[in-house]
Amino acid sequence: MASISSTLLLNSSPLRFPNFSSPSPFARSCRFSHRNLGPSLSPAVNRSDGAIAATSMQGVVTEAMKLIETASPTWKSAVANNLLIFVLGSPLLVTGLSASGIAAAFLLRTLTWRAYGSAGFLLVAAYFVLGTAATKVKMSEKEAQGVAEKKKGRRGPRSVIGSSAAGCVCAILSIYQVGGSAFSQLFRLGFVSSFCTKVSDTVSSEIGKAFGKTTYLATTFKIVPRGTEGAMSVEGTLAGLLASFFLASVGCFLGQITPPEAAVCVLASQIANLGESIIGASFQDKEGFKWLNNDVVNVINISLGSIVAILMQQFILQNWVK
Repeated sequence: MASISSTLLLNSSPLRFPNFSSPSPFARSCRFSHRNLGPSLSPAVNRSDGAIAATSMQGVVTEAMKLIETASPTWKSAVANNLLIFVLGSPLLVTGLSASGIAAAFLLRTLTWRAYGSAGFLLVAAYFVLGTAATKVKMSEKEAQGVAEKKKGRRGPRSVIGSSAAGCVCAILSIYQVGGSAFSQLFRLGFVSSFCTKVSDTVSSEIGKAFGKTTYLATTFKIVPRGTEGAMSVEGTLAGLLASFFLASVGCFLGQITPPEAAVCVLASQIANLGESIIGASFQDKEGFKWLNNDVVNVINISLGSIVAILMQQFILQNWVK
Protein backbone atom coordinates (compact mmCIF):
# COMPACT_ATOMS: atom_id res chain seq x y z
CA MET A 1 0.00 0.00 0.00
CA ALA A 2 2.97 2.31 0.48
CA SER A 3 3.72 2.09 -3.24
CA ILE A 4 0.14 3.09 -4.00
CA SER A 5 0.35 6.16 -1.81
CA SER A 6 3.68 7.28 -3.26
CA THR A 7 2.42 6.81 -6.82
CA LEU A 8 -0.76 8.72 -6.15
CA LEU A 9 1.05 11.59 -4.44
CA LEU A 10 3.45 11.94 -7.35
CA ASN A 11 0.49 12.26 -9.72
CA SER A 12 -1.28 14.92 -7.65
CA SER A 13 -0.38 18.47 -6.72
CA PRO A 14 1.85 18.71 -3.60
CA LEU A 15 0.18 19.62 -0.35
CA ARG A 16 1.77 22.43 1.73
CA PHE A 17 1.12 22.42 5.43
CA PRO A 18 1.59 25.54 7.59
CA ASN A 19 4.37 25.69 10.17
CA PHE A 20 2.59 25.47 13.48
CA SER A 21 5.80 25.61 15.53
CA SER A 22 6.09 29.42 15.23
CA PRO A 23 2.69 31.16 15.23
CA SER A 24 2.35 34.36 13.27
CA PRO A 25 1.99 37.71 15.10
CA PHE A 26 -1.65 37.79 14.00
CA ALA A 27 -2.30 34.36 15.54
CA ARG A 28 -0.57 35.43 18.80
CA SER A 29 -2.68 38.58 18.97
CA CYS A 30 -5.86 36.55 18.40
CA ARG A 31 -5.02 34.24 21.30
CA PHE A 32 -4.15 37.21 23.53
CA SER A 33 -7.43 38.93 22.66
CA HIS A 34 -9.39 35.76 23.37
CA ARG A 35 -7.86 35.45 26.84
CA ASN A 36 -8.67 39.08 27.64
CA LEU A 37 -12.23 38.99 26.37
CA GLY A 38 -13.12 35.95 28.44
CA PRO A 39 -15.76 33.29 27.87
CA SER A 40 -18.17 35.57 25.98
CA LEU A 41 -16.12 35.02 22.82
CA SER A 42 -15.99 31.23 23.10
CA PRO A 43 -19.17 30.42 21.11
CA ALA A 44 -17.93 32.51 18.20
CA VAL A 45 -14.58 30.80 18.35
CA ASN A 46 -16.28 27.37 18.44
CA ARG A 47 -18.40 28.26 15.43
CA SER A 48 -15.26 29.39 13.62
CA ASP A 49 -13.50 26.15 14.55
CA GLY A 50 -16.49 24.17 13.22
CA ALA A 51 -16.39 26.04 9.94
CA ILE A 52 -12.66 25.44 9.65
CA ALA A 53 -13.17 21.73 10.38
CA ALA A 54 -15.90 21.48 7.74
CA THR A 55 -13.68 23.24 5.21
CA SER A 56 -10.82 20.92 6.06
CA MET A 57 -13.06 17.85 5.63
CA GLN A 58 -14.25 19.14 2.28
CA GLY A 59 -10.63 19.60 1.27
CA VAL A 60 -9.80 16.03 2.29
CA VAL A 61 -12.72 14.64 0.24
CA THR A 62 -11.74 16.77 -2.76
CA GLU A 63 -8.14 15.62 -2.51
CA ALA A 64 -9.26 11.98 -2.22
CA MET A 65 -11.34 12.33 -5.39
CA LYS A 66 -8.36 13.84 -7.18
CA LEU A 67 -6.24 10.87 -6.13
CA ILE A 68 -8.87 8.44 -7.43
CA GLU A 69 -9.12 10.25 -10.75
CA THR A 70 -5.36 10.42 -11.27
CA ALA A 71 -4.55 6.91 -10.06
CA SER A 72 -3.09 4.70 -12.77
CA PRO A 73 -5.16 1.54 -13.43
CA THR A 74 -3.02 -1.05 -11.63
CA TRP A 75 -4.30 -4.05 -9.70
CA LYS A 76 -3.44 -2.38 -6.38
CA SER A 77 -5.18 0.89 -7.22
CA ALA A 78 -8.16 -1.03 -8.64
CA VAL A 79 -8.63 -2.96 -5.37
CA ALA A 80 -8.05 0.11 -3.17
CA ASN A 81 -10.40 2.38 -5.09
CA ASN A 82 -13.11 -0.27 -5.35
CA LEU A 83 -12.90 -0.99 -1.64
CA LEU A 84 -13.36 2.70 -0.85
CA ILE A 85 -16.27 3.15 -3.28
CA PHE A 86 -17.99 -0.10 -2.25
CA VAL A 87 -17.89 0.91 1.42
CA LEU A 88 -19.32 4.35 0.64
CA GLY A 89 -21.92 2.93 -1.74
CA SER A 90 -22.98 -0.05 0.39
CA PRO A 91 -26.47 1.38 1.17
CA LEU A 92 -27.23 1.40 -2.56
CA LEU A 93 -25.56 -1.93 -3.31
CA VAL A 94 -27.65 -3.88 -0.81
CA THR A 95 -30.85 -2.76 -2.54
CA GLY A 96 -29.90 -4.52 -5.76
CA LEU A 97 -27.50 -7.31 -4.74
CA SER A 98 -27.27 -10.10 -2.19
CA ALA A 99 -24.14 -10.41 -0.04
CA SER A 100 -22.60 -12.95 -2.42
CA GLY A 101 -23.74 -10.80 -5.33
CA ILE A 102 -21.83 -7.83 -3.88
CA ALA A 103 -18.70 -9.99 -3.65
CA ALA A 104 -19.07 -11.02 -7.30
CA ALA A 105 -19.69 -7.39 -8.29
CA PHE A 106 -16.55 -6.33 -6.41
CA LEU A 107 -14.47 -8.76 -8.46
CA LEU A 108 -16.14 -7.60 -11.68
CA ARG A 109 -15.54 -3.92 -10.99
CA THR A 110 -11.96 -4.50 -9.85
CA LEU A 111 -11.34 -6.19 -13.19
CA THR A 112 -13.13 -3.33 -14.96
CA TRP A 113 -11.05 -0.67 -13.18
CA ARG A 114 -7.82 -2.51 -13.98
CA ALA A 115 -8.74 -2.66 -17.67
CA TYR A 116 -10.42 0.71 -18.26
CA GLY A 117 -9.80 2.84 -15.19
CA SER A 118 -12.40 4.98 -13.44
CA ALA A 119 -14.28 5.58 -16.73
CA GLY A 120 -15.00 1.87 -17.14
CA PHE A 121 -16.03 1.63 -13.50
CA LEU A 122 -18.47 4.54 -13.85
CA LEU A 123 -20.02 2.94 -16.94
CA VAL A 124 -20.74 -0.28 -15.01
CA ALA A 125 -22.02 1.77 -12.06
CA ALA A 126 -24.45 3.59 -14.36
CA TYR A 127 -25.66 0.22 -15.70
CA PHE A 128 -26.21 -1.06 -12.16
CA VAL A 129 -28.17 2.01 -11.03
CA LEU A 130 -30.38 2.06 -14.13
CA GLY A 131 -31.05 -1.69 -14.07
CA THR A 132 -31.81 -1.71 -10.33
CA ALA A 133 -34.17 1.27 -10.65
CA ALA A 134 -36.09 -0.44 -13.48
CA THR A 135 -36.35 -3.66 -11.46
CA LYS A 136 -37.92 -1.80 -8.51
CA VAL A 137 -40.63 -0.13 -10.65
CA LYS A 138 -44.08 -1.39 -9.52
CA MET A 139 -42.42 -4.22 -7.61
CA SER A 140 -45.52 -5.01 -5.53
CA GLU A 141 -47.73 -5.27 -8.61
CA LYS A 142 -45.23 -7.50 -10.40
CA GLU A 143 -45.00 -9.71 -7.30
CA ALA A 144 -48.77 -10.02 -7.21
CA GLN A 145 -48.76 -11.14 -10.84
CA GLY A 146 -45.90 -13.58 -10.22
CA VAL A 147 -43.56 -11.95 -12.76
CA ALA A 148 -41.21 -10.07 -10.40
CA GLU A 149 -37.56 -10.96 -9.90
CA LYS A 150 -36.95 -13.16 -6.88
CA LYS A 151 -35.79 -11.66 -3.56
CA LYS A 152 -37.25 -8.27 -4.56
CA GLY A 153 -34.77 -7.92 -7.38
CA ARG A 154 -31.64 -8.48 -5.26
CA ARG A 155 -29.43 -10.45 -7.61
CA GLY A 156 -26.91 -13.10 -6.65
CA PRO A 157 -23.49 -14.04 -8.05
CA ARG A 158 -24.85 -16.16 -10.91
CA SER A 159 -26.88 -13.23 -12.15
CA VAL A 160 -23.91 -10.86 -11.82
CA ILE A 161 -21.63 -13.23 -13.74
CA GLY A 162 -24.31 -13.96 -16.33
CA SER A 163 -24.77 -10.24 -16.92
CA SER A 164 -21.08 -9.41 -17.16
CA ALA A 165 -19.36 -12.45 -18.67
CA ALA A 166 -18.77 -10.86 -22.09
CA GLY A 167 -17.58 -7.62 -20.52
CA CYS A 168 -15.14 -9.54 -18.31
CA VAL A 169 -13.71 -11.37 -21.32
CA CYS A 170 -13.20 -8.05 -23.14
CA ALA A 171 -11.56 -6.58 -20.02
CA ILE A 172 -9.14 -9.52 -19.65
CA LEU A 173 -8.21 -9.32 -23.34
CA SER A 174 -7.55 -5.60 -22.91
CA ILE A 175 -5.45 -6.04 -19.75
CA TYR A 176 -3.14 -8.56 -21.39
CA GLN A 177 -3.16 -6.64 -24.71
CA VAL A 178 -4.17 -9.62 -26.80
CA GLY A 179 -3.77 -8.68 -30.45
CA GLY A 180 -1.88 -5.50 -29.59
CA SER A 181 -3.09 -1.94 -30.00
CA ALA A 182 -4.99 -2.84 -33.18
CA PHE A 183 -7.55 -4.81 -31.12
CA SER A 184 -7.56 -2.60 -28.02
CA GLN A 185 -10.44 -0.37 -29.12
CA LEU A 186 -12.40 -3.35 -30.45
CA PHE A 187 -12.34 -4.96 -27.00
CA ARG A 188 -13.35 -1.65 -25.43
CA LEU A 189 -16.25 -1.39 -27.89
CA GLY A 190 -17.31 -4.96 -27.08
CA PHE A 191 -17.16 -4.13 -23.37
CA VAL A 192 -19.45 -1.10 -23.70
CA SER A 193 -21.81 -2.88 -26.08
CA SER A 194 -22.23 -5.83 -23.70
CA PHE A 195 -23.54 -3.55 -20.95
CA CYS A 196 -25.67 -1.54 -23.38
CA THR A 197 -27.22 -4.86 -24.39
CA LYS A 198 -27.82 -5.99 -20.83
CA VAL A 199 -29.27 -2.70 -19.60
CA SER A 200 -31.59 -2.65 -22.61
CA ASP A 201 -32.70 -6.22 -21.89
CA THR A 202 -33.27 -5.54 -18.17
CA VAL A 203 -35.13 -2.27 -18.66
CA SER A 204 -37.29 -3.55 -21.52
CA SER A 205 -38.27 -6.63 -19.49
CA GLU A 206 -39.02 -4.78 -16.25
CA ILE A 207 -40.83 -1.83 -17.85
CA GLY A 208 -42.75 -4.24 -20.09
CA LYS A 209 -43.93 -6.17 -17.03
CA ALA A 210 -44.93 -2.95 -15.29
CA PHE A 211 -46.52 -0.95 -18.12
CA GLY A 212 -46.85 -3.23 -21.14
CA LYS A 213 -50.48 -3.26 -22.32
CA THR A 214 -50.08 -6.00 -24.91
CA THR A 215 -47.29 -8.59 -24.92
CA TYR A 216 -46.37 -10.49 -28.08
CA LEU A 217 -44.31 -13.64 -28.56
CA ALA A 218 -41.18 -12.80 -30.58
CA THR A 219 -41.48 -15.79 -32.93
CA THR A 220 -45.20 -15.75 -33.80
CA PHE A 221 -46.43 -12.33 -32.55
CA LYS A 222 -49.11 -14.20 -30.67
CA ILE A 223 -50.49 -12.31 -27.66
CA VAL A 224 -49.19 -13.91 -24.45
CA PRO A 225 -49.27 -13.02 -20.72
CA ARG A 226 -46.68 -10.67 -19.25
CA GLY A 227 -43.50 -12.38 -18.12
CA THR A 228 -43.66 -15.11 -20.77
CA GLU A 229 -40.19 -16.13 -21.97
CA GLY A 230 -39.44 -14.49 -25.29
CA ALA A 231 -42.32 -12.01 -25.00
CA MET A 232 -42.02 -8.37 -26.07
CA SER A 233 -44.13 -5.23 -25.66
CA VAL A 234 -44.01 -1.86 -27.38
CA GLU A 235 -43.60 -0.03 -24.07
CA GLY A 236 -40.78 -2.28 -22.90
CA THR A 237 -38.97 -2.22 -26.25
CA LEU A 238 -38.99 1.59 -26.38
CA ALA A 239 -37.78 1.82 -22.77
CA GLY A 240 -34.96 -0.64 -23.52
CA LEU A 241 -33.94 1.36 -26.58
CA LEU A 242 -33.75 4.56 -24.53
CA ALA A 243 -31.76 2.81 -21.80
CA SER A 244 -29.26 1.51 -24.35
CA PHE A 245 -28.96 4.98 -25.90
CA PHE A 246 -28.38 6.51 -22.46
CA LEU A 247 -25.62 4.07 -21.49
CA ALA A 248 -23.93 4.39 -24.90
CA SER A 249 -24.00 8.16 -24.42
CA VAL A 250 -22.37 7.73 -21.00
CA GLY A 251 -19.65 5.60 -22.61
CA CYS A 252 -19.13 8.27 -25.25
CA PHE A 253 -19.02 11.06 -22.64
CA LEU A 254 -16.45 9.13 -20.60
CA GLY A 255 -14.25 8.70 -23.68
CA GLN A 256 -14.66 4.93 -23.95
CA ILE A 257 -16.18 5.02 -27.44
CA THR A 258 -16.75 7.52 -30.26
CA PRO A 259 -20.21 8.84 -31.30
CA PRO A 260 -20.38 6.47 -34.34
CA GLU A 261 -19.40 3.58 -32.06
CA ALA A 262 -22.15 4.63 -29.63
CA ALA A 263 -24.66 4.27 -32.46
CA VAL A 264 -23.20 0.84 -33.20
CA CYS A 265 -23.67 -0.19 -29.55
CA VAL A 266 -27.33 0.84 -29.58
CA LEU A 267 -28.07 -1.00 -32.81
CA ALA A 268 -26.12 -4.10 -31.75
CA SER A 269 -27.98 -4.20 -28.42
CA GLN A 270 -31.35 -4.25 -30.17
CA ILE A 271 -30.26 -7.00 -32.55
CA ALA A 272 -28.96 -9.06 -29.63
CA ASN A 273 -32.12 -8.55 -27.59
CA LEU A 274 -34.29 -9.64 -30.51
CA GLY A 275 -32.11 -12.74 -30.85
CA GLU A 276 -32.44 -13.41 -27.12
CA SER A 277 -36.24 -13.13 -27.33
CA ILE A 278 -36.32 -15.60 -30.21
CA ILE A 279 -34.10 -18.04 -28.28
CA GLY A 280 -36.26 -17.68 -25.18
CA ALA A 281 -39.51 -18.22 -27.09
CA SER A 282 -38.16 -21.17 -29.08
CA PHE A 283 -36.09 -23.15 -26.60
CA GLN A 284 -36.27 -21.92 -23.00
CA ASP A 285 -38.27 -24.20 -20.67
CA LYS A 286 -38.74 -26.65 -23.54
CA GLU A 287 -38.03 -30.38 -23.39
CA GLY A 288 -34.32 -31.04 -23.84
CA PHE A 289 -33.35 -27.44 -23.01
CA LYS A 290 -33.80 -27.38 -19.24
CA TRP A 291 -30.17 -26.23 -18.95
CA LEU A 292 -31.09 -23.06 -20.86
CA ASN A 293 -31.97 -20.94 -17.80
CA ASN A 294 -32.00 -17.15 -17.50
CA ASP A 295 -28.31 -16.94 -16.61
CA VAL A 296 -27.25 -18.93 -19.69
CA VAL A 297 -29.55 -16.84 -21.88
CA ASN A 298 -28.02 -13.69 -20.39
CA VAL A 299 -24.53 -14.86 -21.36
CA ILE A 300 -25.72 -15.58 -24.91
CA ASN A 301 -27.46 -12.20 -25.06
CA ILE A 302 -24.54 -10.02 -23.99
CA SER A 303 -22.07 -12.09 -26.03
CA LEU A 304 -24.22 -11.43 -29.10
CA GLY A 305 -24.22 -7.72 -28.26
CA SER A 306 -20.41 -7.63 -28.08
CA ILE A 307 -19.82 -9.73 -31.18
CA VAL A 308 -22.35 -7.88 -33.33
CA ALA A 309 -20.88 -4.51 -32.33
CA ILE A 310 -17.34 -5.62 -33.16
CA LEU A 311 -18.41 -7.05 -36.52
CA MET A 312 -20.36 -3.90 -37.36
CA GLN A 313 -17.36 -1.75 -36.50
CA GLN A 314 -15.07 -3.83 -38.71
CA PHE A 315 -17.25 -4.38 -41.74
CA ILE A 316 -19.65 -1.43 -41.75
CA LEU A 317 -18.33 1.48 -39.71
CA GLN A 318 -14.79 1.36 -41.12
CA ASN A 319 -16.04 1.28 -44.71
CA TRP A 320 -18.52 4.09 -43.95
CA VAL A 321 -15.74 6.25 -42.48
CA LYS A 322 -13.56 5.61 -45.54
